[in-house]
Amino acid sequence: MRPLRDLPQSFRREQQELDEAGINDWQQLRDLDDAQLSRLARSGRASPRNLKRLRGIAVLVCDLNIAPPDAALLMHAGIASRAALAATTPERVVQQTGRLERSLGTGRPAVVDLATARRWIQSARQPGN
Repeated sequence: MRPLRDLPQSFRREQQELDEAGINDWQQLRDLDDAQLSRLARSGRASPRNLKRLRGIAVLVCDLNIAPPDAALLMHAGIASRAALAATTPERVVQQTGRLERSLGTGRPAVVDLATARRWIQSARQPGN
């Protein structure tokens, strides 16, 4: 199990709620249902939208065995599910993630190349994963 830690600053309130609820790994977060996420958001500190985003990232982390920053990149680039990833092309993954990185103005080279995109897509298409 991968520990749930060092989330981006934009998720600090959600991390606090998850910590208080004893949810400390990606698997536990992935397994939360909508009702459980709603209960976590009741305090008013955590955003239901951000909790759902985190759960989506957790699904990609757990089901595809990719690093949390890579899962977040995919999600924020509009490839938010295993099915979406399985249905796309490597070129499209590179294009969408590259566009996101350019719009964020990170100035760093693209993280996702064609080989990485192919590997992720192949993993998403595997029935047992």
